[in-house]
Amino acid sequence: MDERTSIYFYYKKDDEIEAQLRPLFTLAEENGFTIVEDHKDAHIIVSVGGDGAFLRAVRYTGFRQDCLYTGLTRSDEAGLYCDFNIDHFDDMIETMKHAEKEVRKFPVINVRVNGENTYECLNEASIRSTIIKTIVMDVYIDDHHFETFRGDGLIVSTPTGSTGYSKSTGGAVIDPKLPCFQVSELASLNNNTYRTLGSSFILNQDRKLLIKIVQDGNDYPVIGLDNEAYSIRNIRSIEVTLGDKVIKTVKLKNNSFWDRVKRTFLEQ
Repeated sequence: MDERTSIYFYYKKDDEIEAQLRPLFTLAEENGFTIVEDHKDAHIIVSVGGDGAFLRAVRYTGFRQDCLYTGLTRSDEAGLYCDFNIDHFDDMIETMKHAEKEVRKFPVINVRVNGENTYECLNEASIRSTIIKTIVMDVYIDDHHFETFRGDGLIVSTPTGSTGYSKSTGGAVIDPKLPCFQVSELASLNNNTYRTLGSSFILNQDRKLLIKIVQDGNDYPVIGLDNEAYSIRNIRSIEVTLGDKVIKTVKLKNNSFWDRVKRTFLEQ
């Protein structure tokens, strides 16, 4: 077994979940793992909950490159990022102990606001109007003007994030082995003055997307980074690129991304 066996569990602490996890902690320790209280000391980070919990765990622990992440759902939850279920915790232990465990690598996008602060996203970044008025944005690809968008907002998603908010707006579901990111529209307005592509488009890993907010009174859009909203005053520009980081996750054999997509969207 790999000597890197310290585990940090990320979860919303309450009596019910503590009771569920207590026997799991015991099982992990009986199998040679160490439960740690500080995520900086962990080689394996386990989120407890669905995809939302997994995204929060990655953000809370700083998108670490030197550890493995995995998701543990409860009986009433499902998740495209989560391979294991709390009722079958022994499956996760067996996978962790196995020398040939399979590891997936999920790409991350970098989102730079106003040319200053940079944020990382595993799922998606969205820019939306917060008032009852459309927002106008000039869209550039590699510093060349592509379109002027007017509507409710734009979504920029990673391949794994393509199954979420982006898919609900008609975006494609993208294989996470493709190093790219996708731009999708939210209720675009098309007329003789404003004309957009009218469909999602996909950019390669070496592309740069630049979105400039037209300062016409709707200057305070809300930026969603994964499943968290940020209110940043006087947003002028948002630059998105595919980062060098990847989130490494442990997976069950015979449970590919497309297996989980089928199970989530196509099976009843």
